[in-house]
Amino acid sequence: MPNLKDLKNRIASVKSTRKITKAMQMVAAAKLRRAQDAAEAARPYAERMQAVMSGLAQAVDASAGGPRLLSGSGKDDVHLLVVMTAERGLCGGFNSTIVRKARVAIDTLVAQGKTVKILTVGKKGREQLKRDHSARMIGHVDLSDVKRLGYADAARIATNVLDRFDAGEFDVATIFFNRFQSVISQIPTATQIVPAQFEAPAAGAEASGAQYDYEPSEEAVLEDLLPRGVATQIFTALLENAASEQGARMSAMDNATRNAGDMIERLTIEYNRSRQAVITNELIEIISGAEAL
Repeated sequence: MPNLKDLKNRIASVKSTRKITKAMQMVAAAKLRRAQDAAEAARPYAERMQAVMSGLAQAVDASAGGPRLLSGSGKDDVHLLVVMTAERGLCGGFNSTIVRKARVAIDTLVAQGKTVKILTVGKKGREQLKRDHSARMIGHVDLSDVKRLGYADAARIATNVLDRFDAGEFDVATIFFNRFQSVISQIPTATQIVPAQFEAPAAGAEASGAQYDYEPSEEAVLEDLLPRGVATQIFTALLENAASEQGARMSAMDNATRNAGDMIERLTIEYNRSRQAVITNELIEIISGAEAL
């Protein structure tokens, strides 16, 4: 039979844990609203920029001497994977789902004979990937001191990636992140950012769209927009990740709080039964002693 003091201490410990998880859930809920608003506000701009660059890319794609960020290096031998995760844990499977998708991509590329390089954004992804792929890791971006994500943070990562591309360190770059859908649903996503890829326009979209004249030329405008497009995609991914992280943490802490409540219930029942058994034994001993006199 469990000791009453041990049960009492365990109940007190679980109650303290429940207070912590409840507080973390409330903090995550408050942060989620701001992060979700930021992610949703960034989507129209990113989509419109992609649409503009897609139209320009169609005009210059076949021309000689197009921007290198559009045409690429002409090879796909070396792949850079930019894996974006959180700086902190206690957010359910948020980090693991991103890392799992990145690992599948790494295994696929290695099986095809490609060289893989990894740039991590966020401490949790780095910790998981360096166990098996430390030799492939070429850099890390620490955002632990950033209280609120801004475009400057994304521009810093984009500059890192583009400098490596200009130096010929890789041929293809892909970012991995979680796209926010709801509090309980985040979608692991992989998006190629170098060379730039654009979705094909819907049937009839080009005929109904407006026609634009660009000065000085489509090539010059696109060459200026492509680096901004990379930074915008990275910024959008960071915002989506931030909203997904808070949603996952809110859900995980809510589950932890519920589980703590269930555990307290079970322990309380066990404590009451043990206490009743002790009282019953004491009564039996008193009655037995009285009858023996």
